[in-house]
Amino acid sequence: MPPIRIKDSRILSDDYYLLKKTTFEIQRRDGSWVTMSRETYDRGNGACILLYDPTAKTVLLTRQFRFPAYVNGHPEPLIEVCAGLLDEADPVTAIVKEAAEECGVVVTKPARVFECFMSPGSVTEKLTFFVAEYSPQSRIGAGGGLAHEGEDIEVVEMSLAEALAMVADGRICDAKTVMLLQYAALNGLMG
Repeated sequence: MPPIRIKDSRILSDDYYLLKKTTFEIQRRDGSWVTMSRETYDRGNGACILLYDPTAKTVLLTRQFRFPAYVNGHPEPLIEVCAGLLDEADPVTAIVKEAAEECGVVVTKPARVFECFMSPGSVTEKLTFFVAEYSPQSRIGAGGGLAHEGEDIEVVEMSLAEALAMVADGRICDAKTVMLLQYAALNGLMG
């Protein structure tokens, strides 16, 4: 790890999440020092899960409006795997809660597959990725998220093949979702 010397750190916004501007010195590989300034957006860490039914060969996804995608020219709601922030819980506890709230599914054995920084150039968030089986018996409700948190989530069930085709043609363009769908295909989750 290169040596770092923090010179200054200022909070730019502490509204919904924390936005800071930090000036620091970092030692380059050649031994010289350079001063840099970066903004970091800290929203906490999160977890996401691909729910799959190996018997029906289907996956359970969500569809919801995402304002940042909208302002970047993507007005359609995004199709995504179930996900949420940890909110001081451990990743397993958080993703079990999110699966029930968003998808209406009881998850009993989430399998951790990897962790990733999704946008390390500016966002501090690290996601823990899970997969878990679901079945008609594990469906406990309609899902849809929590209305008091502003969530309006549609639950979408489709075949893995259809989901992968939607990745290929751009209808699914959320990174965590693409990664977990490719994980499912590469690791033969559907048999």
